[in-house]
Parts: sequence; C-alpha cells; structure tokens
Amino acid sequence: MKIVLISNYFNHHQKPFSDAMFKLIGEEYNFIETEPMSEERLKMGWGGENKPAYVKQNFTNENSKLECQNIIDQADVVIFGSAPRELLVNRIKKKKTIFFYSERPLKEKSPLWKYPFRLFTWRRLNPQRKNICMLCASAYTATDYAKFGLYRKKCYKWGYFTRVKEYEDIDDLISKKTPNSLLWCARFIDWKHPEHAIEIAKRLKADGYDFNLNMIGNGELENQVAELIRKNGLSDCVHLLGAMKPEKVREYMEKSEIFLFTSDRKEGWGAVLNESMNSACAVVASHAIGAVPFLIQNKENGLIYKNGDVGDLYNKVKLLLDNSEKRKTYAKIAYYTMLTLWNPSVVAERFLQLAKNVLEKGSKNMFFEGPCSLARRLKDNWFIKTKD
Repeated sequence: MKIVLISNYFNHHQKPFSDAMFKLIGEEYNFIETEPMSEERLKMGWGGENKPAYVKQNFTNENSKLECQNIIDQADVVIFGSAPRELLVNRIKKKKTIFFYSERPLKEKSPLWKYPFRLFTWRRLNPQRKNICMLCASAYTATDYAKFGLYRKKCYKWGYFTRVKEYEDIDDLISKKTPNSLLWCARFIDWKHPEHAIEIAKRLKADGYDFNLNMIGNGELENQVAELIRKNGLSDCVHLLGAMKPEKVREYMEKSEIFLFTSDRKEGWGAVLNESMNSACAVVASHAIGAVPFLIQNKENGLIYKNGDVGDLYNKVKLLLDNSEKRKTYAKIAYYTMLTLWNPSVVAERFLQLAKNVLEKGSKNMFFEGPCSLARRLKDNWFIKTKD
C-alpha cells in the first residue's frame, strides 16, 4: 500500500510516526513538505534532525514539484495536513482515498454572522464522500466540523506523535526526580498563559510550600513574566531557562515531578503533553487543550482543571504536592499510556488497518479507544459539566 503524508514542513513531532510507517512499508511511504521551516520554529531549536530519504520537497524546483505531484496522484492513501489544497485536485476528481488531518478549526469563538460564509467555503473544500475521512488532531475537531455538517461518523482520533522513550526502570526514574519540582514549557505568548504558572508559584510560596518551578521557552511576554517574578519575590523558586532544543527539554521533564500545561482553546494539540507524560510527569492540564481529552483520564493518569480557573489549577497542584503516592501513581500510568497506546509504532500499525478498511469497505469504527478509534463530538464545556 502506497501512503503519502503531506504537510508544511517535516519536524521532530512528525518523524516518529513517519519512521514507524517507513519501517512497516518501506519505500511505499513518503512525506512531502511544501515549504521551508519558519524562522520562529528554527529559533526554538526545531529543524536540527537529518531528513530521511522518504522526505520529499515540492518547493525546490519544477522537477521536484512534478515528482511530488506524481507521488501524490499515484498513492493509495494520502494523509493531508497543512498544505495547498490544489495538490489534491487530481485525487478528488478520481475519487481516491484522502485522510485530512486537522486541529480544531474554531480555535476562537466566532460571531454567528460568519457561519453562512464558512458553511459554503468549508463544504466546498471538504467534499463528502465515503473515501474522504478526518483524522482529528484535537478532541474538539469533530465537534467543530459537525457544526457545518462535515465528517459525521468519519472522524478518527489522531494527534502529533512524539518519540516515545522506553525506560529500563520507570520506578527508578520517578524516584530520582527532583522533589517538589514543577515544569512549564511553551512560548511566552498570551494564549499559553505563563502568568498562570507565576500565580501558582505566588500562592504556593504564600502557603509555605518548598518547591521549584522551571519555565522553558521565550517569546513576547518573557520580559513581563520576568517582571512578575521580581515583583512577587519569586526569584529564589522560579527560574526562566530560555528556549532550548527538544532533547534538552526532555531532560528537564525527566527530572520534574509535576508538569503544568496552562494553554487555552487556541492550543490545537500540545505535543509537550505527549512528552511530559512519556517522561513520567504528573500533569495538571487545562480541559480546553486539544490533546487533553484524548490523552488524560482525569484522576487516573493526570489531573484536568477548568480552563482559565487558576483556583482550580492551584488546588490540583496542591493536591499533588501534598500526596506523593498519588503523584507517583499518575506519573507511572501516564508513562504507560504513552508507551502502550499513543506510541508512534502502535499508531502506524493501526492506521494501516484503518486505511485498508476504508479502501475496501468505506468508513468504519475499528478500535474501542486510542488512536484511530472513532472521535465523537465533545462540547467545549464537557469538563465543567462532569467535574466534581
């Protein structure tokens, strides 16, 4: 089976799944990138990996463009992400199988007057045929598209599949973590809410907790965050470490007990959740983040708090600091969630089964949970209605 994944650029979040696919089907798998990596991502330490032979670029010259278009047209299955839609014109005409993958399209709430235009545009761009499905790189993708009558019963759980490390002794890794250590890792921008992490540190210090918070990243709010740290007298317990390469970030995750994930609904997926869970962190994460409902089972392998509710976030961080056994339990189950279910090798095998089934029979639910299982509609306020 010939499979092609098309996206804007190849990066360390896409490499593990692509490597797993290549291991399964060899040269029948190709990854086509359609533009150079952005300067912002390069400054964050992305793009350092060597590109495997299965990666093709359609933007270098006319010959590469023609070669890539031929690969796309001849493939049995195309996985299509952020890329120019004209690449699919021939496939759509010939009714060949396509799996779009998408984060939630409605990351910002929109006024009602915009819906008629979007209804017309989105339905034109997303022809409804049995051989066209949606891979949801957010737990909210299915809901957003369903509002426009798109991909009903044809949405499958997907995401970004980071490298999963298998540790020789997970109990030993957990036991050697720095006591009462918290980690926050993201760009310093408004919808990542670094100020919420500072507020947690402020409250913990006021309540007499002995802790350490490391914050990794850079961005336009970095100076404001530094000023908040100074103003609240937190320099002894909160440390700004700047941007660093992904491998170094993982080292900090492996040493940290608790991971704070404070983004709002604009966080389409959030690959740091994969990485922190794989690194056996006890995670406290906002319910609005795209990956959270897929990866975290509340009070089983992590804690979910109501988006924007700093009081709820603080209570759950305190709960973990006050209960070392609960902290270790969540961390260990989170690790096994990534190792046994949301593992790129598992995803690749499941996708081959799903693709074969769609080619032969059309869309069908094949798995009970996890990647490639049916993604059901999830309302934005699901957690508010179900939480204790």
